[in-house]
Amino acid sequence: MDKRKVIYYRDELNDEFSTAQITPRTIDESYVYINDSVFKKFTHIFWYRIVATPIAWLYVKLVFHQKTVGRKAFKECKKKGYFMYGNHTQVVGDPFIPNIINFPKNDYIIVHPNNVSMPVLGKVTPSLGALPLPDDKGAYKNFLAAIDTHIERKHTVVVYPEAHIWPYYTKIRPFPDTSFTYPAKLLAPVYCFTNTYHKRRHGKEPKIITYVDGPFFPDPEKPIKARRRELRDRVYEAMCKRAECSDHEQIRYIKVED
Repeated sequence: MDKRKVIYYRDELNDEFSTAQITPRTIDESYVYINDSVFKKFTHIFWYRIVATPIAWLYVKLVFHQKTVGRKAFKECKKKGYFMYGNHTQVVGDPFIPNIINFPKNDYIIVHPNNVSMPVLGKVTPSLGALPLPDDKGAYKNFLAAIDTHIERKHTVVVYPEAHIWPYYTKIRPFPDTSFTYPAKLLAPVYCFTNTYHKRRHGKEPKIITYVDGPFFPDPEKPIKARRRELRDRVYEAMCKRAECSDHEQIRYIKVED
Protein backbone atom coordinates (compact mmCIF):
# COMPACT_ATOMS: atom_id res chain seq x y z
CA MET A 1 0.00 0.00 0.00
CA ASP A 2 1.19 3.52 -0.80
CA LYS A 3 1.38 5.29 2.58
CA ARG A 4 1.32 8.80 1.16
CA LYS A 5 -1.96 10.55 1.96
CA VAL A 6 -1.38 13.82 0.12
CA ILE A 7 0.63 14.52 -3.03
CA TYR A 8 1.27 18.02 -4.32
CA TYR A 9 1.70 18.50 -8.06
CA ARG A 10 2.34 21.28 -10.55
CA ASP A 11 2.17 19.68 -13.99
CA GLU A 12 -0.49 17.11 -14.86
CA LEU A 13 1.35 16.12 -18.03
CA ASN A 14 4.88 15.66 -16.73
CA ASP A 15 4.94 15.10 -12.94
CA GLU A 16 5.92 11.54 -11.98
CA PHE A 17 5.05 9.98 -8.61
CA SER A 18 6.31 6.43 -8.93
CA THR A 19 8.64 5.59 -6.02
CA ALA A 20 10.82 3.33 -8.17
CA GLN A 21 14.37 4.64 -8.75
CA ILE A 22 15.89 2.97 -11.82
CA THR A 23 18.60 4.11 -14.22
CA PRO A 24 17.23 3.30 -17.69
CA ARG A 25 19.30 1.58 -20.35
CA THR A 26 19.57 3.08 -23.81
CA ILE A 27 17.18 1.52 -26.30
CA ASP A 28 19.05 1.81 -29.58
CA GLU A 29 18.96 0.06 -32.95
CA SER A 30 20.53 -3.07 -31.46
CA TYR A 31 17.53 -3.71 -29.20
CA VAL A 32 15.53 -6.73 -30.46
CA TYR A 33 11.79 -6.15 -30.13
CA ILE A 34 10.65 -9.41 -31.74
CA ASN A 35 12.56 -12.67 -31.59
CA ASP A 36 10.79 -15.63 -33.19
CA SER A 37 13.30 -18.26 -32.16
CA VAL A 38 11.93 -21.43 -30.59
CA PHE A 39 13.63 -20.57 -27.30
CA LYS A 40 12.11 -17.08 -27.12
CA LYS A 41 8.67 -18.43 -27.97
CA PHE A 42 9.05 -20.91 -25.12
CA THR A 43 10.18 -18.25 -22.64
CA HIS A 44 7.21 -16.08 -23.60
CA ILE A 45 4.76 -18.90 -22.96
CA PHE A 46 6.49 -19.83 -19.71
CA TRP A 47 6.79 -16.35 -18.20
CA TYR A 48 3.60 -14.88 -19.63
CA ARG A 49 1.11 -17.72 -19.33
CA ILE A 50 2.49 -20.15 -16.77
CA VAL A 51 4.02 -17.67 -14.32
CA ALA A 52 2.66 -14.14 -14.81
CA THR A 53 -1.01 -14.79 -15.62
CA PRO A 54 -1.80 -16.72 -12.38
CA ILE A 55 0.19 -14.17 -10.33
CA ALA A 56 -1.64 -11.30 -12.01
CA TRP A 57 -5.02 -12.87 -11.29
CA LEU A 58 -4.19 -13.54 -7.65
CA TYR A 59 -2.74 -10.06 -7.14
CA VAL A 60 -5.59 -8.01 -8.57
CA LYS A 61 -8.30 -10.23 -7.08
CA LEU A 62 -6.84 -10.68 -3.59
CA VAL A 63 -5.33 -7.22 -3.12
CA PHE A 64 -7.90 -5.06 -4.92
CA HIS A 65 -10.91 -7.40 -5.33
CA GLN A 66 -10.86 -6.19 -8.94
CA LYS A 67 -14.02 -6.46 -11.04
CA THR A 68 -14.45 -5.82 -14.78
CA VAL A 69 -17.51 -4.14 -16.27
CA GLY A 70 -18.06 -4.29 -20.05
CA ARG A 71 -15.66 -7.10 -20.90
CA LYS A 72 -18.11 -8.38 -23.54
CA ALA A 73 -17.11 -5.43 -25.73
CA PHE A 74 -13.93 -7.28 -26.64
CA LYS A 75 -15.94 -9.96 -28.49
CA GLU A 76 -16.50 -7.64 -31.45
CA CYS A 77 -12.78 -7.59 -32.25
CA LYS A 78 -11.64 -10.90 -30.78
CA LYS A 79 -10.31 -12.04 -34.16
CA LYS A 80 -8.39 -8.81 -34.74
CA GLY A 81 -5.41 -7.05 -33.30
CA TYR A 82 -6.31 -3.89 -31.41
CA PHE A 83 -5.07 -1.22 -29.01
CA MET A 84 -6.09 -0.68 -25.40
CA TYR A 85 -5.62 2.62 -23.56
CA GLY A 86 -5.84 2.88 -19.77
CA ASN A 87 -5.31 5.27 -16.86
CA HIS A 88 -1.89 4.94 -15.20
CA THR A 89 -2.50 4.61 -11.45
CA GLN A 90 -0.73 1.45 -10.22
CA VAL A 91 2.94 0.43 -10.25
CA VAL A 92 2.24 -3.31 -10.08
CA GLY A 93 -1.43 -3.46 -11.02
CA ASP A 94 -1.13 -1.65 -14.34
CA PRO A 95 0.98 -4.38 -15.99
CA PHE A 96 -1.35 -7.03 -14.55
CA ILE A 97 -4.88 -5.71 -15.15
CA PRO A 98 -4.83 -5.75 -18.99
CA ASN A 99 -3.82 -9.43 -18.84
CA ILE A 100 -6.88 -10.19 -16.69
CA ILE A 101 -9.56 -8.15 -18.43
CA ASN A 102 -8.39 -9.14 -21.91
CA PHE A 103 -7.68 -12.86 -21.41
CA PRO A 104 -6.84 -14.91 -23.49
CA LYS A 105 -5.31 -12.28 -25.79
CA ASN A 106 -1.55 -11.75 -25.76
CA ASP A 107 -0.91 -8.22 -24.49
CA TYR A 108 2.17 -6.17 -25.34
CA ILE A 109 2.59 -3.04 -23.26
CA ILE A 110 4.45 0.09 -24.38
CA VAL A 111 6.69 0.95 -21.44
CA HIS A 112 9.43 3.29 -20.28
CA PRO A 113 12.95 1.81 -20.71
CA ASN A 114 13.07 1.52 -16.89
CA ASN A 115 10.99 -1.62 -17.23
CA VAL A 116 13.69 -3.48 -19.13
CA SER A 117 16.59 -2.00 -17.13
CA MET A 118 16.18 -3.73 -13.76
CA PRO A 119 19.06 -6.09 -12.87
CA VAL A 120 17.01 -9.31 -12.84
CA LEU A 121 13.39 -8.58 -13.71
CA GLY A 122 14.51 -6.47 -16.67
CA LYS A 123 15.64 -9.67 -18.38
CA VAL A 124 12.18 -11.16 -17.98
CA THR A 125 9.88 -8.23 -18.81
CA PRO A 126 10.41 -8.51 -22.61
CA SER A 127 9.05 -12.08 -22.39
CA LEU A 128 6.10 -10.62 -20.49
CA GLY A 129 5.30 -8.32 -23.39
CA ALA A 130 7.21 -5.12 -22.57
CA LEU A 131 7.86 -2.85 -25.57
CA PRO A 132 10.28 -0.15 -24.37
CA LEU A 133 10.12 3.27 -25.98
CA PRO A 134 13.09 3.82 -28.34
CA ASP A 135 15.91 6.33 -27.88
CA ASP A 136 17.05 6.79 -31.49
CA LYS A 137 15.75 6.68 -35.06
CA GLY A 138 16.98 3.14 -35.73
CA ALA A 139 15.27 1.81 -32.64
CA TYR A 140 12.12 3.79 -33.44
CA LYS A 141 11.87 2.07 -36.81
CA ASN A 142 12.16 -1.34 -35.13
CA PHE A 143 9.67 -0.29 -32.45
CA LEU A 144 7.04 0.66 -35.03
CA ALA A 145 7.67 -2.57 -36.95
CA ALA A 146 7.07 -4.54 -33.75
CA ILE A 147 3.75 -2.79 -33.15
CA ASP A 148 2.70 -3.51 -36.74
CA THR A 149 3.65 -7.17 -36.32
CA HIS A 150 1.71 -7.63 -33.09
CA ILE A 151 -1.42 -6.09 -34.59
CA GLU A 152 -1.05 -8.33 -37.66
CA ARG A 153 -0.75 -11.33 -35.35
CA LYS A 154 -4.02 -10.34 -33.67
CA HIS A 155 -2.37 -9.39 -30.39
CA THR A 156 -3.21 -6.41 -28.20
CA VAL A 157 -0.96 -3.38 -27.78
CA VAL A 158 -1.54 -1.61 -24.46
CA VAL A 159 -0.82 2.09 -24.03
CA TYR A 160 -0.92 4.29 -20.94
CA PRO A 161 -1.31 7.71 -22.63
CA GLU A 162 -0.87 9.65 -19.37
CA ALA A 163 2.73 8.29 -19.42
CA HIS A 164 3.45 8.98 -15.74
CA ILE A 165 2.20 6.98 -12.75
CA TRP A 166 -0.05 8.81 -10.28
CA PRO A 167 -0.90 6.17 -7.65
CA TYR A 168 -4.63 5.82 -6.92
CA TYR A 169 -5.51 8.98 -8.85
CA THR A 170 -9.25 9.10 -9.45
CA LYS A 171 -9.40 11.52 -12.39
CA ILE A 172 -8.07 11.39 -15.95
CA ARG A 173 -5.16 13.63 -16.83
CA PRO A 174 -5.33 15.58 -20.15
CA PHE A 175 -3.07 13.38 -22.27
CA PRO A 176 -2.02 14.38 -25.82
CA ASP A 177 -3.06 12.54 -28.98
CA THR A 178 0.50 11.46 -29.90
CA SER A 179 0.12 7.83 -28.86
CA PHE A 180 -2.99 7.47 -31.03
CA THR A 181 -0.83 7.71 -34.14
CA TYR A 182 -0.37 3.92 -34.00
CA PRO A 183 -4.03 2.93 -34.52
CA ALA A 184 -4.63 5.94 -36.79
CA LYS A 185 -1.98 4.68 -39.23
CA LEU A 186 -2.91 1.01 -38.99
CA LEU A 187 -6.68 1.66 -39.00
CA ALA A 188 -6.87 -0.66 -36.00
CA PRO A 189 -9.68 -0.76 -33.41
CA VAL A 190 -9.22 0.98 -30.07
CA TYR A 191 -10.58 0.15 -26.62
CA CYS A 192 -10.11 1.98 -23.36
CA PHE A 193 -10.23 0.70 -19.80
CA THR A 194 -10.65 2.89 -16.74
CA ASN A 195 -9.71 1.72 -13.26
CA THR A 196 -11.93 3.31 -10.63
CA TYR A 197 -11.50 3.18 -6.84
CA HIS A 198 -14.07 2.23 -4.22
CA LYS A 199 -14.05 1.95 -0.44
CA ARG A 200 -14.10 -1.57 0.96
CA ARG A 201 -15.73 -2.51 4.23
CA HIS A 202 -12.66 -4.51 5.23
CA GLY A 203 -9.05 -4.04 4.18
CA LYS A 204 -6.82 -1.02 3.62
CA GLU A 205 -6.65 -1.25 -0.15
CA PRO A 206 -9.62 0.06 -2.16
CA LYS A 207 -11.62 -2.08 -4.55
CA ILE A 208 -10.86 -1.54 -8.24
CA ILE A 209 -13.68 -1.66 -10.76
CA THR A 210 -12.39 -1.59 -14.34
CA TYR A 211 -14.71 -0.26 -17.04
CA VAL A 212 -14.15 -1.26 -20.67
CA ASP A 213 -15.37 0.97 -23.52
CA GLY A 214 -15.17 0.62 -27.29
CA PRO A 215 -14.33 -0.38 -29.85
CA PHE A 216 -13.57 2.97 -31.44
CA PHE A 217 -12.54 2.89 -35.09
CA PRO A 218 -10.35 5.44 -36.90
CA ASP A 219 -12.03 7.16 -39.82
CA PRO A 220 -10.11 6.16 -43.00
CA GLU A 221 -11.57 9.15 -44.85
CA LYS A 222 -9.76 11.63 -42.62
CA PRO A 223 -6.05 12.60 -42.53
CA ILE A 224 -3.96 10.79 -39.93
CA LYS A 225 -3.75 13.81 -37.61
CA ALA A 226 -7.52 14.17 -37.63
CA ARG A 227 -7.95 10.42 -37.04
CA ARG A 228 -5.67 10.36 -34.04
CA ARG A 229 -7.26 13.49 -32.56
CA GLU A 230 -10.73 12.03 -32.92
CA LEU A 231 -9.64 8.74 -31.34
CA ARG A 232 -8.00 10.58 -28.47
CA ASP A 233 -11.09 12.70 -27.81
CA ARG A 234 -13.45 9.71 -27.84
CA VAL A 235 -11.21 7.73 -25.49
CA TYR A 236 -10.64 10.70 -23.19
CA GLU A 237 -14.36 11.44 -23.00
CA ALA A 238 -15.21 7.81 -22.19
CA MET A 239 -12.49 7.55 -19.53
CA CYS A 240 -13.48 10.84 -17.88
CA LYS A 241 -17.08 9.68 -17.68
CA ARG A 242 -16.06 6.36 -16.12
CA ALA A 243 -13.66 8.04 -13.68
CA GLU A 244 -16.65 9.79 -12.14
CA CYS A 245 -17.68 6.38 -10.76
CA SER A 246 -14.80 6.45 -8.23
CA ASP A 247 -16.13 7.08 -4.74
CA HIS A 248 -12.94 6.73 -2.69
CA GLU A 249 -9.79 8.88 -2.60
CA GLN A 250 -6.87 6.85 -1.26
CA ILE A 251 -4.42 9.67 -1.95
CA ARG A 252 -5.41 13.31 -2.22
CA TYR A 253 -3.76 15.26 -5.04
CA ILE A 254 -3.43 19.03 -4.59
CA LYS A 255 -2.23 21.37 -7.32
CA VAL A 256 0.40 23.90 -6.31
CA GLU A 257 0.26 27.17 -8.20
CA ASP A 258 3.57 28.84 -9.08
